Amino acid sequence: MLVGLHAPEQKDAQQTHTGAPLVNRPPTLMEDAYHRLEEMIVTLKIEPGSVVSEAILSRELNIGTTPIREALQRLAREHLVQIMPRRGVIVTDIDVRQQLQILEVRRELDRLIMRAAARRASTAERRAFTAMAERMRQAVETNDVHEFMRLDGEFNQRAAAAARNEIAATTVASLQAVSRRFWFFHHRDVAELPQTAALHINLMQTIAGGDEALAAQAAERLIDHLVKLATSTLPMS
Repeated sequence: MLVGLHAPEQKDAQQTHTGAPLVNRPPTLMEDAYHRLEEMIVTLKIEPGSVVSEAILSRELNIGTTPIREALQRLAREHLVQIMPRRGVIVTDIDVRQQLQILEVRRELDRLIMRAAARRASTAERRAFTAMAERMRQAVETNDVHEFMRLDGEFNQRAAAAARNEIAATTVASLQAVSRRFWFFHHRDVAELPQTAALHINLMQTIAGGDEALAAQAAERLIDHLVKLATSTLPMS
């Protein structure tokens, strides 16, 4: 169907999706289009297998076709859409085997990023991680899955920025949205929110506390949990 319609301690800064520090500024039209489309795809407002049109998306989001096209190209690099010349843009299917491959890569990158974030985060960033943990706890109490998803995305960006490793941040950013969409698709089947959120909260708190070893262990536990979830969705042989 056709569908139309988000090193040493450094000074604090706003972060890009990859986690790179930048000066405070409003998002560009491309960034706005990207974040809105990413959230729509990850939360299944645009369903897997849908064909999307630049023109329709442009009208629905009230953003020009050039920023929409650039946003879709970025989403293609992040495995959320596939651009088919002369056929349009297709939202990719949810694939458990792809999810397991992504988690295999994320295990190594997340361990590196969370350990580095615990070591290098500024005082203000540590306060932000503590505040984020409280916001996530409140999202669980109100069973607000969409707020949890937004906080998860924000946490990924802040952790990558605090790690001060642009290569790791850019690489892991291209994997996180697909992983989050997979979780969103399956979480209701196994009452997943409280347990997944608790593991995120623990990870935020260990980074805020500055303990590198505990942060690496917390990252491992989160990935173990996500692997277990993904494996549980495999068809029985």
